[in-house]
Amino acid sequence: MSSRLTARRYAKALLQIGDKQGNVPMLQQELNTVAAAVAANADLSRLVASPLVLPAKKAEVFETILAAAKVSATLRHFFRVVAGAGRLNLLPDLRRTFDDLVDERAGIVEAKVASAQPLTEAQTKALTASLAARTGKTIRITWHQDPTLLGGVKAQVGSTVLDASLQGQLRQLKTQLLSA
Repeated sequence: MSSRLTARRYAKALLQIGDKQGNVPMLQQELNTVAAAVAANADLSRLVASPLVLPAKKAEVFETILAAAKVSATLRHFFRVVAGAGRLNLLPDLRRTFDDLVDERAGIVEAKVASAQPLTEAQTKALTASLAARTGKTIRITWHQDPTLLGGVKAQVGSTVLDASLQGQLRQLKTQLLSA
């Protein structure tokens, strides 16, 4: 089974627990804090990734760290189960998947936008409104500069790519001219 699929199962379980307890936002914040702390600390990262350290020992060390960090009992118990199953190495995927599930439930989708130049505030708002109208969901834009684009934008929402770049328009024109 792929690590992403396994992480998804654990994330779904944590989300169900959070729903029952009514503390999903708190669990999300704590999970993000723990994942960031592990990523920032080389020793913790090695502990989480090491196949040489027994799962029980990882669970014990992680429990001590989480208790000292004042993490909720729910998340400490969750990590005890994850560590005991030898799955602490899934922490980055688990955090990402949990965030995706929370966003999905809230009707938020991420749009990855590429353009040759940074977008102005007005362009960002117009693009967000246009994508929201197309998808019927709330849009969170992640922008990056693509120097290979001459102009226009490319946006990816889920598995759908919307190409409004100059290259894309030229490609369409070429196809139309060749088929005429």
